[in-house]
Amino acid sequence: MSEFSIEEQKILSNHFSNTDDNVFAITTPNQVDRGALMSRYSRTDKSMRKVFLDEFLENKNRGEEFYNKVLLEYGDDSVAELGEAQIAIEGVSNIAVKTIEDRRIGLSYLEKSSRYVSWNEKTNGQYKFYRDSSIMESKFADLYLDSCNTSFETYSKSIEPMTNYIREKYPIDRYSFKDSDGTEKLFSKLKDETNIKSARFIYKSSTKAKALDILRGLLPASTLTNVGITGNGRAFEYMLNILNASELEEERDLAFKIKRELNKIIKSFVRRTDSRYGKELQNYIKETQKTAFKIMIKEIKPLLKQGQYTKLVDSEPEKKAMDAIITSLLFERSQGTSYHNILRQVKVMSDDEKKRIVMKFTKLRKNRRHRPTRAFENTYYTLDLQNNFGMFRDLHRHRVLTIERQLLTTNHGFSIPEEVRVIGIEKEFQDCLLKSKYAFEKISKKFPEQAQYVVNFAYNYPYYMKLNLREACHLIELRTVPQGHKDYRYVTQQMFREIQRVHPNLSKIIKFVDLKEYDLERFESEKRTEEKRKNR
Repeated sequence: MSEFSIEEQKILSNHFSNTDDNVFAITTPNQVDRGALMSRYSRTDKSMRKVFLDEFLENKNRGEEFYNKVLLEYGDDSVAELGEAQIAIEGVSNIAVKTIEDRRIGLSYLEKSSRYVSWNEKTNGQYKFYRDSSIMESKFADLYLDSCNTSFETYSKSIEPMTNYIREKYPIDRYSFKDSDGTEKLFSKLKDETNIKSARFIYKSSTKAKALDILRGLLPASTLTNVGITGNGRAFEYMLNILNASELEEERDLAFKIKRELNKIIKSFVRRTDSRYGKELQNYIKETQKTAFKIMIKEIKPLLKQGQYTKLVDSEPEKKAMDAIITSLLFERSQGTSYHNILRQVKVMSDDEKKRIVMKFTKLRKNRRHRPTRAFENTYYTLDLQNNFGMFRDLHRHRVLTIERQLLTTNHGFSIPEEVRVIGIEKEFQDCLLKSKYAFEKISKKFPEQAQYVVNFAYNYPYYMKLNLREACHLIELRTVPQGHKDYRYVTQQMFREIQRVHPNLSKIIKFVDLKEYDLERFESEKRTEEKRKNR
């Protein structure tokens, strides 16, 4: 017999996916009510649907009242994770979007690609880059505009010759495609017009992507992009506090606009950013940055490094790491014994026995989606990296690690792709980057934060990354797949070699690293995508 009357079931059907099963989805349209129901649920013996009928149905402000009490009076931060929202931000610079994407937990992002979309279009006769008011109202305005416009002009006029070169170097006749009988045939052997059309589309997409990959180093960090964000209230609140504490007008303005929109759907979850609590946190963020800067100036002698590098600077001895990982592997399925007891016995195992145990778990992995278990989180690596900013943007997307970075500058040199030299545009490429460097050096004397906007993606950028072996396995295997960008494939291959150097046995768990080089990186991926589209 149902817990609810027929009339109550009719009401509940508008707010829950079913009215009689023990598993159901909350579909009530008010996001605040959904979160409040989840939280109230933990403090009552009633069923959730009963709570809704008794406490929420008639009281239209129940959700708001609940959060105001819990968040503002009691400060229960975990409750703020129960409210979720999706927002889109359009026309945001590559400086501000990286600040937003620095937030690792509770938020997921999808950003406009520099691989599939060319950035040569104009709006109202102007290239799409951010124009910071501090710069535009200063004596540097013309210098800034000239530098950014030159970057876009050089990028735009290089697309056609670079695409033509790529297609000459990798002619379509060299590649095979699926024919009507399902077999792979060279393009010249295809007979069916539909398959010929499909093959041309795949080829054009992959060659255009490679051309854009090569040229993206010309784009300045002021380039406007779009990003979609899905996240919970707690994570949004922290992001807003970071943006409000920024020295950049763009980021503070974004904080205002994002909060304005979040107020329309999850107001209670982000209310504290304007409270005393929020202001104190923003001040703490600013003071932390100032204090670190003062100590750096006083205690550390700077040493500028040109070029690119990937260097492992900290890890523990493999013997110690293996002891911890093997102990953790065995602990999960042990009964009636402690971690300490297992560790004590693992430590006295022979080296050969430890290697055999690790290899048994390595052999169980049949593809890269078979991620190592949590036991492999028991050892960490700190990597000191410097590579071009365009490539950093790709590795920056990984969440389950610690990544710290500096302000973007022109101090560490830049990289020029070999293809740029081959087609004879090296001088234009280099002149463009040197113009940006001149503008940066002038502007940064007065506006060190704002000067970042003028720096091109090709400039080298220092950062460090700390991650455990399990995440290293995921990152390296994912970022060395054939369709990956040439730059980050090389860097993650170097990361693997560095880990392999210090942990030759444990690194075997990184079983699906691809150390080869490829011509048209996106070609096979585009083929698979097109095949799926045709099957649909």
